[in-house]
Amino acid sequence: MKYAGRLAAAAIIGALSLAACGTDNNSGDSGTSAAPSGAATGSSLSGTINAAGSSAQANAVDEWKKGFQSANPGVSVNYNPSGSGAGVQSFIQGTVAFAGSDSALNDEKGEPAQADARCKTGKAINLPMVIGPVAVVYNLPGVDGLQLSPKTIGGIFNSKITKWDDPAIKADNPSATLPSTAIQAFHRSDESGTSDNFTKFLKATAEWPYESGKAWPAEAKGQGAKGSDQVAASVKSTEGAIGYVEMSFAENSSLQTAKVANGSGEFVDLTPENAGKTVEAAEVVGTGNDLKLKIDYATKAAGAYPIVLVTYEITCEKGLSATDLPLVKAFLGYTASDAGQQALTTLGYAPLPASLISKVRTAVEAIS
Repeated sequence: MKYAGRLAAAAIIGALSLAACGTDNNSGDSGTSAAPSGAATGSSLSGTINAAGSSAQANAVDEWKKGFQSANPGVSVNYNPSGSGAGVQSFIQGTVAFAGSDSALNDEKGEPAQADARCKTGKAINLPMVIGPVAVVYNLPGVDGLQLSPKTIGGIFNSKITKWDDPAIKADNPSATLPSTAIQAFHRSDESGTSDNFTKFLKATAEWPYESGKAWPAEAKGQGAKGSDQVAASVKSTEGAIGYVEMSFAENSSLQTAKVANGSGEFVDLTPENAGKTVEAAEVVGTGNDLKLKIDYATKAAGAYPIVLVTYEITCEKGLSATDLPLVKAFLGYTASDAGQQALTTLGYAPLPASLISKVRTAVEAIS
């Protein structure tokens, strides 16, 4: 799949999403921006926003910082791409104003209660902000358009399929000439929302024998690398390698991406448009302004690419410090605006569907 095709698809989604979102602006602004009215702009704001978390959204945050700090030169945004797990813990400990995470606060680990306690006067909320499709990237010279079923992907990352000419890979690629090269599977060594979503996909579709979670199961073996950037670099430098990274890192490193079979058995290219089809059907399972989503990784929707993550910004609905409150509200207002969403379409991300972004804007507006 060529980059131009992905870019065209992203542009189409952006145009459709932004056109639809224009009607969701209840701020009374007659302009084209649909940012919440709480998203202040101009030079009146000053201070520093400290945040940490998902490395998968690091490229998005870098782009958001450019636009936001241009409009608010007195504000600095410091984002540490420490990984989703570390970011959530930093938020719970009160050292950052918001956390970026590729999965919502985990009920089984007690994270919502811990985050609520950090907010003191209110509750913590999960705000989906952008779609980050997860690419299965590989380095196999001479093999283009690789197709992989969920069961085959599970076998590879569970160290059960160890050669590229394994019968399972041949069955997925009947017309391909596959070498006997040894497979070297790379996973995240740090706790990661990307790993959480990837293993949730495997658990739902591939008879994955381990629990899903931010930490890679040691029993699955493989080779670890810290952060999406290091996984991408490891795959790029290792012939026979395979790994999983957010789409923007695959594009930035010019890595080959595999077509992945969805629940109907259709092998689907990774594009923002195809990933958006999966997220569009996601169910909001949070309450009030908590917009936690449940994604169907076994989706049978035509043309739906099934391995997706939604990056959340996790912050306090009420309870931020007087210093952090106006800055965080303004920054998240920008990220949810037309300009903030449109800025991501050339970076390997997909804007949120119009129906979801309108709910995010309402939630940001309610932060107090």
